[in-house]
Amino acid sequence: MRALRIFVGMGVLMGIDFGLKRTGIAVTDSEQRISSPLCTVSSDLLLAWLKEYCCKNLVSGFIIGYPLSLSGTPTHITENVLLLKEVLVKEFPDVLVELQDERYSSKRASHSIHLVGKKKMSKDKALLDRVSAALILQDYLRVRENSQN
Repeated sequence: MRALRIFVGMGVLMGIDFGLKRTGIAVTDSEQRISSPLCTVSSDLLLAWLKEYCCKNLVSGFIIGYPLSLSGTPTHITENVLLLKEVLVKEFPDVLVELQDERYSSKRASHSIHLVGKKKMSKDKALLDRVSAALILQDYLRVRENSQN
């Protein structure tokens, strides 16, 4: 992974929780302090969606959830995520592309949804993907903040 860089005020960071069927997307505020769920995109349409979004919005970085098992070994989808990273680096050469450990993000997302009183919605996979993307992005922001102190 590359060294962390700061892009305060330059644009949003985008969190990506990639899945084989659908991908959760989250973005930060313009000051890159808070992440919020944005949407869920069909994974086969992801690149086209990202290109369109980046034409309309200033994106400083893509933070992709990096899937590892609890023991830290690659999972069945890790190779796909690494391929996505390569594609994003090639397609968006001026945009930061980083990986962020995503262990426990889905479980934390389900718990968060349940805590806000959306018991039935904790089974909504698209919502889980969006919230997971926001948690991955918030984790990245926390790591970046801690590395500056």
